[in-house]
Amino acid sequence: MAAVDTARAHAQAVLRIRGLALAAAALPAATAVVLLAGRFTGRIGAPGSPDAAGWDAARWTVCAVAALTLLVAGLAARAHRRAVPPQTPAVPLDRGQAPELYRLIDELADRLEVPAPSAVALTPDCDSWLEDVPVPRERRSRAAGHEPTAPVLVIGSPFLWWMRAGELRALLAPVVAGTAAAADPEIAAARRFLRALDASLDLDPAAGPGTAPGAPRPPRRGPAALADRITDGITRRLLGACREHAAELERSVAGWASEQARGVDYGLRIAAQEQVGLAYAGWDRLLTRVALPAWRLGRHPAHLNAGVVAALTELSRRDRLADGYGNRLGDRPACDLLEEPGAVDAAVSRLAAELFFGAPAGGGWRELEWVDYPADVVDAGWRARAAALQSALDLLAPQARPGAPTLTRLLGRLADGDGERLAAALAAQLARTTAPAPLLEPVRSGRDVLVDHVTAMVCCAAVDTAGAVPGLDWLDGPVLLLGGVRRTDLAEPVAQAVEQGQDGPLRAWLDAADVRLEKPVRL
Repeated sequence: MAAVDTARAHAQAVLRIRGLALAAAALPAATAVVLLAGRFTGRIGAPGSPDAAGWDAARWTVCAVAALTLLVAGLAARAHRRAVPPQTPAVPLDRGQAPELYRLIDELADRLEVPAPSAVALTPDCDSWLEDVPVPRERRSRAAGHEPTAPVLVIGSPFLWWMRAGELRALLAPVVAGTAAAADPEIAAARRFLRALDASLDLDPAAGPGTAPGAPRPPRRGPAALADRITDGITRRLLGACREHAAELERSVAGWASEQARGVDYGLRIAAQEQVGLAYAGWDRLLTRVALPAWRLGRHPAHLNAGVVAALTELSRRDRLADGYGNRLGDRPACDLLEEPGAVDAAVSRLAAELFFGAPAGGGWRELEWVDYPADVVDAGWRARAAALQSALDLLAPQARPGAPTLTRLLGRLADGDGERLAAALAAQLARTTAPAPLLEPVRSGRDVLVDHVTAMVCCAAVDTAGAVPGLDWLDGPVLLLGGVRRTDLAEPVAQAVEQGQDGPLRAWLDAADVRLEKPVRL
């Protein structure tokens, strides 16, 4: 119980800081009231007394300070009251969509003797946490004296698809145990105060009720800007005073939850933690190497979570990172706790595209099934990059007529040492026609971009003239299949042609693959 007492002690310290701030704001006004009352009753600076003039000056000064203090305090209180902490985007999962999952969580809460979460939501990430339910602005004053609503349990969707049901229960035990702290009135009040301080620094104080929580504050001028600087300064001072207590509060709450969950599936939880690392590796690789090429084309794979299972299975087969994977297959997968896993997967996959990539260029998202990935993403992506490379070639070396999109022409330019100029022309063209790089997009040099586009042109030629086909590798994304075999030996000869102007190795590779250099590439 030491962790419980420590958490409450730090919560009380935060609330004392809040109380001291309120007292400091009220003190000048209280002093002014005393001085004014003394003037009217004749007890302090009565008219005609030798010190009346001095007391009158003091009263006016204190009243002016009190009015200014109340104005500043009112502005700060208004900003804190209106601030709504941003909610992490997630896919809500009601009880009808996952009755067995809710039953598992309710039984876990009963076993831990803590309140059950009020709801469940899924996030397209490898993490799980409790998200406090925001109280509508009009209900905050009425709800202030009541016990807080139980938080929402947010579960990382890859865990549901990769983990077994028992592993998921063990993994969620410490998270669910945290609802006990969320139900503690003092801890809940301290957290609300801290979240309001954090949110008020980023929220537009003039925003109306329809403004999205956490909307960035637009720049303001004049008196409004001065008011923002004053209230922000007060907020930062309060946060600075609370910082150490807030950190210790959360550390104690985590220790409290871990202590409560210690007796629940402890041995299984160790195995589940190993699966967390594996799930994170597979999920990251699936997003960056498989999903990202589709997102660039405005397509979002509809079943990312099913894809991560395929990726992790392949990773386990190749690197033997998941010992005993075959034995785990006999246990019930956690996604079986959902009524319609496919529909939930589609909703989470759409959210992943919006979070990690943003809005697609030229319209809305188009859903993509994995079976269509080679044709709609791999081949289409190669053709788009080959077309961009051809445009850069035409800009670099215009002719009497448009140049034919052939490998002969491309290799000739590279052998002539035009790699640098071609990379610059291609980078400039892409900068004009593509949106800023999303979160998952790595920063690449002009040479890297040129290597990527030359590879795409070679793959298109291999498909058009040598019977190659586009393919999908769950860990590496788009691949070229020639004679039913994945070709991994193309990167080095392309790099030599681009970086050193040595096209001999690439010509030898193309000749061995029966790719016809003189045939135009279909763009």
